[in-house]
Amino acid sequence: MTKISRRNHCAVFKAKVALAAVKGEATLVELAQCFDVHPNQITQWKSQLLERAADVFASAAERSSGPEVVPLKDLHAKIGQHALEIDFLAGALGPLPGPSATR
Repeated sequence: MTKISRRNHCAVFKAKVALAAVKGEATLVELAQCFDVHPNQITQWKSQLLERAADVFASAAERSSGPEVVPLKDLHAKIGQHALEIDFLAGALGPLPGPSATR
């Protein structure tokens, strides 16, 4: 048996098929035969296009409103602060009675 490789479609092709589906001039079956793609795939691309259509008109600030990037210098300062707090608390509490964690 030979392995059938999956087809990878470029973004331009997907957009072309999804726009044709949004126009509604042809049925999904007709579009599937025309573009040689399964109707379920066309439906999926159409829904992705409709979900992300607002991103086309979004400003750069709206698009980059993802997770906030913290500078590395700030992260190192936070690590140092935590290390100082741990050292202080370890010295302030002193050795605790009972079995030690170290051997």
